[in-house]
Amino acid sequence: MPILYSFKRCPYAMRARIALFLGDIKCEIREIRLNNKPDHMIKVSPKGTVPVLILKNKVIDESIDIINWVMEQKNIFEDNLDEKDMHLTDALINLFDTKFKYHLDRYKYSSRYEDVDSDFHRNECLSILIKLESILDKDGWIFSHNINKLDIAILPFIRQFKIADPEWFENQIDILKVNKLLNKFLNSDLFKNIMFKYEVWKTDSKAVFFPMS
Repeated sequence: MPILYSFKRCPYAMRARIALFLGDIKCEIREIRLNNKPDHMIKVSPKGTVPVLILKNKVIDESIDIINWVMEQKNIFEDNLDEKDMHLTDALINLFDTKFKYHLDRYKYSSRYEDVDSDFHRNECLSILIKLESILDKDGWIFSHNINKLDIAILPFIRQFKIADPEWFENQIDILKVNKLLNKFLNSDLFKNIMFKYEVWKTDSKAVFFPMS
């Protein structure tokens, strides 16, 4: 059975858990604390970040690679995207993993950086969300009424952005559809299932599993 090292609130770990949940791929889950990473996790993945998925024949320690691996096992998304939407998916995931995440960290965790203007970084994130707003419909997920790869890859980061100042986020009239999409995600059974609270794993812990049966 696969082993998944995870941290509940990490957006990278969240999107890996979503993919595994959608694929109904059962694994032993090991919840960690970022300030006390298990030796075994570091041994199999020296970069020391979650998620880490340990399979019989390999270790996958990048969240997008975990999503792609699940997609190879099962068709977890109901829609077959056309070439244009596939390119847009890749481009937007890259934008969120690089530029959005860069500015998000300096906005949400500004005290960790020197000479940071948190308002500037907040506005840079907002500008990316305004671009996303322009392609959204009023209902459903990003491309249709069915969830897809782009949804699960970027919504955990938009959630983090909102958490930094929920009232400010709610008052942004330029991203009303983004806010509605995020609320759809946060209120979904999918989100509730992947955010189950596990006890922190220790070497003598009894095995626990994800998804919960």
